[in-house]
Amino acid sequence: MTTCVCTYTEREREGGGMGDYHYVYKDVEGASTQWDDIQRKLGNLPAKPPPFKPPPFTPATDVDSVPKDKSWIDHKTEEELLDLEDDLDDDRFLEEYRKKRLAEMREAAKVLRFGSVIPISGSDFVREVSQAPPDVWVVVILYKDGYPECGVLLQCLEELATRYPATKFVKIISTDCIPNYPDRNLPTLLVYNNGAVKANYVGLRNFGRRCTPEGVALVLCESDPVLNDGQSGNDSSRKSVIEEARRSLIEKVVKEHEDDDDGSLSE
Repeated sequence: MTTCVCTYTEREREGGGMGDYHYVYKDVEGASTQWDDIQRKLGNLPAKPPPFKPPPFTPATDVDSVPKDKSWIDHKTEEELLDLEDDLDDDRFLEEYRKKRLAEMREAAKVLRFGSVIPISGSDFVREVSQAPPDVWVVVILYKDGYPECGVLLQCLEELATRYPATKFVKIISTDCIPNYPDRNLPTLLVYNNGAVKANYVGLRNFGRRCTPEGVALVLCESDPVLNDGQSGNDSSRKSVIEEARRSLIEKVVKEHEDDDDGSLSE
């Protein structure tokens, strides 16, 4: 296909003349004559360049228009999930998932509500221990200040309280809990669940020759799932606690022997 274009010279434009003009014939871009095709086959002309094609149009991504699934809100905080309420009104799945995530986060916050040894007085005992929810195990230490054995067991319980924040640990001065309680029985550990005493340990000797957090954990979980990290069920939690305590205990013993060997070599 050939296009006809009418052109004027600059002098004709300035003089306004219309009589002297001529036509220039141009082929459409990419067009070829039969003669040119023959010459290309004979190798007398270079290959015909491919016709120009603009790149396909790709619109910019609109973040708000991208379909959202559960992974989109898996890592949102509770505050961010609440802020999303208006945006998710039209998406039933995400709205339901948002509610589920909020419920899970609130439940987790409820489960992990302890994490330390809580000091209580005699007047607090019924509320904090006897009336604790039935799914919460409570470990009570009867102690007095100035007794080294009490300090050792308290240190172990502080570490266990941070490891197992779904188990409640409390401490109370022995005579505030039981009037005239003999000092020779200190420290004493009581284990409560559902308002009843499940176990009691009088004196530090119950936890082995050397009282360690791992040793105390093993004793507490001998028969009941006392220690709970809030991440697993009762039976599996008890098994994992025992396995973890045994592994940590072995690692500590090995490390101490290695330290002793290093010390003897340096001497």
